[in-house]
Amino acid sequence: MNLEEIKQFLKEYDGPKMRIMEVCGSHTAAISKNGIRGMLSPNIKLLSGPGCPVCVTPTAYVDRLVELAMTPDTCVVTFGDMLRVPGSKTSLSESAGVGAKAVMVYSPMDIIAMAEKEPQTNFIFAAVGFETTTPVYALLLDEVIEKDLTNVKLLTALKTMPGVIDELCRNGAEMDGFLAPGHVAAVTGSDIFKPLAENYQIPFVVSGFEGTEILYALYELVKERGNGVVKNCYPKVVTAEGNEKAKKLVTQYFMPADATWRGMGSIPGTGLVLRPEYRNYDAGSLLLNEDNKKNKACCCDKILMGKMSPAECPLFAKVCKPLTPQGACMVSTEGSCHSAFASM
Repeated sequence: MNLEEIKQFLKEYDGPKMRIMEVCGSHTAAISKNGIRGMLSPNIKLLSGPGCPVCVTPTAYVDRLVELAMTPDTCVVTFGDMLRVPGSKTSLSESAGVGAKAVMVYSPMDIIAMAEKEPQTNFIFAAVGFETTTPVYALLLDEVIEKDLTNVKLLTALKTMPGVIDELCRNGAEMDGFLAPGHVAAVTGSDIFKPLAENYQIPFVVSGFEGTEILYALYELVKERGNGVVKNCYPKVVTAEGNEKAKKLVTQYFMPADATWRGMGSIPGTGLVLRPEYRNYDAGSLLLNEDNKKNKACCCDKILMGKMSPAECPLFAKVCKPLTPQGACMVSTEGSCHSAFASM
């Protein structure tokens, strides 16, 4: 089918109702940007899952970043979104007014030049992300070790995707299909979703991030409803096996561990932590498992699990807005609440 036929099919679909979850923040943002929800039949409902890395980072992690940033001769280095994520009491950006030292970078590798220029300062990188970004942190460690930099450490909140999808499916997230994350699959390979598809008899379709690519993927998901199959609609980037070199590099430095997800608690085997032989490069990541909401009325947990849409949260677009986020889902441009607010 050509694109116009696919658009017509999705708009006029009158079959059984379908709940489809995307588990990638970039997909969430692209769906909002391209107005894709408005192109779909009322019988096709899109839900945003736990695919935004800053959205699923627990409050204890943010609290630790703030603590480190307030420590003399210490600087936290992070991507921009992480500066505004609320901890149990405050965020990095809010704490800057009382002496916290945190700087934004566009690449983790920028910390190398900082550490070389200021050897008396301890630099802590906020290593947050999924399988997509973990290889970059492994490359960073490669260079830190090669240059023998003793003033660089990581505070990790690294998570893996298949385990959390399994957790959702086992705990009442009644999905009829998953729009699988293209960036993650580029590293892991699309076959990583096969056990989930077969176990729950749910289709997984790996998609790119252009509006047309997402529409094609949604068409495949609707067509495969009830079938436990994995389809790769992003072959220019994703293979069945993934990037073996990147996976090997990650395995060299990191090992699987339980991980705490914001609003969902601890999920066995869904995290990555530094191997024991590299723990001297860790800034206390293993102790971070608390997840206390700053605003108890925030519904980020239910939204991340596909049990509620952003508009159903009592705080949404009232006290919770991009400039006054009450939960992590409103902070990042890839967060489901932020995307929903932007499309209003």
